[in-house]
Amino acid sequence: MEREVDVVVIGAGPVGENVADRARAGGLDVVLVEHELVGGECSYWACVPSKTLLRSAAALRAARRVPGAAEAITGELDVAAVLRRRDHWVSDWSDRGAVKWVESVGIELARGHGRLTGPRRVVVEHADGSETTFVARHAVVVCTGSDPAIPPIVGLAEAGPWTSRDATSVKEPPARLAVIGGGFVAVEMATAFAGFGTEVAVLARHGLLGDMEPFVGEAVLEGLRGLGATVRLGVEPTRVERDGSGEVVITLDDDSTVTADEVLVATGRAPRSGTVGLEAVGLEPGSWLDVDETMLVRGADGEGDWLYAVGDVNHRALLTHQGKYQGRAAGDVIVARALGRPVDASPWGVHVATADHTAVPGVVFGEPECVSVGLTEAAARRAGHEVRIADVAMQSASGAGILADGYEGRARLVVDAERGVVLGATFVGQDVAELLHSATIAVVGEVPVDRLWHAVPAFPTMSEVWLRLLEDLGRPEAAA
Repeated sequence: MEREVDVVVIGAGPVGENVADRARAGGLDVVLVEHELVGGECSYWACVPSKTLLRSAAALRAARRVPGAAEAITGELDVAAVLRRRDHWVSDWSDRGAVKWVESVGIELARGHGRLTGPRRVVVEHADGSETTFVARHAVVVCTGSDPAIPPIVGLAEAGPWTSRDATSVKEPPARLAVIGGGFVAVEMATAFAGFGTEVAVLARHGLLGDMEPFVGEAVLEGLRGLGATVRLGVEPTRVERDGSGEVVITLDDDSTVTADEVLVATGRAPRSGTVGLEAVGLEPGSWLDVDETMLVRGADGEGDWLYAVGDVNHRALLTHQGKYQGRAAGDVIVARALGRPVDASPWGVHVATADHTAVPGVVFGEPECVSVGLTEAAARRAGHEVRIADVAMQSASGAGILADGYEGRARLVVDAERGVVLGATFVGQDVAELLHSATIAVVGEVPVDRLWHAVPAFPTMSEVWLRLLEDLGRPEAAA
């Protein structure tokens, strides 16, 4: 069967949902293709379950830092209850609710595996072996995401390693877990399982969270060790074996070994584009898709602006919130081009995803929490900026000390010395995640530092750290 439609979106995760929603709201006929669960990786195997697994132990630690609450705690973490709460938040891995939303906004859902067979043509192979061909009048959008990358370590694949999906969908935590990697996933899952009482060993070739400010990795290193985890930096696995008893033995490049019940690989991501049919339109299967600011794929065969790639698969910013942001931009662009309007015709649309370069916010829900947006000091200097740095202890904000006894943390602003605007911000400490959006607004809005003095933080809150950062920078110059 062959049908003509306005837009075909391959992949019904949060990114694909946002593209489809914006295009449908603009009056276009949209088909959303999905071969797994509508809602995608984030909803069932990544952001939602991971943060749910982390939250209970974090709340318990927070309560123990507050006299009065600490004395009321009479037991330990109920891991089974944590897992039941996780199951609730992932809807027991059912997408009925997500499908109901898709139908409610007038988007057609095509269950099956979608692949390109030529410009504007997508064949969907359904579970029963039948096929439907969709021909897109205006756009095909690839939103297939990414998969965990398994490094070529001898014996690793044969040992049956965990990926992030296995960790977040765990039914019973292992007694011992080895984690290979030092990024977001490695830190968060090490924190979660250490909170469950699992004996955790983190093996990182470099430092932890190396894309953030150096003090972030130092704080997380101390935090993980405080939870009882072993963290070894500067080591690299050379061989992995699962023996007859089921134990995993990891040999490191210094000839030492680590033994665990399971090994989690968290060393990066690879594009989920190998079976999308890219070869049918002149692109390389399994590659990241190169896009412009409107998410239009560069170099695809066919006439006109028709192929878009949004989310992880374009390798711009592998974060759910950035993918959703790109999705809104792409949806707006597709509608504008379909109607023959300039891409920037509406002041209310997104249209181009410039924040992917200048203002990507990220949160690591570790122990402690770590958040950042924009440029680090090193990145700003590499970009040629002359910078001024403000560094203060988080506990200089009155709200931090009230939040928890013995509060420790750190905040940094990276300021363009010439223009007087914030280029980047980093906060480390308990419950700092809610400080991030104010920093994101400052970076995106290029708010002059002398105007930030008039954004008065309420007393006594954590936001008072903004005042301390401005004081560290120095008073604004007097008006001429």
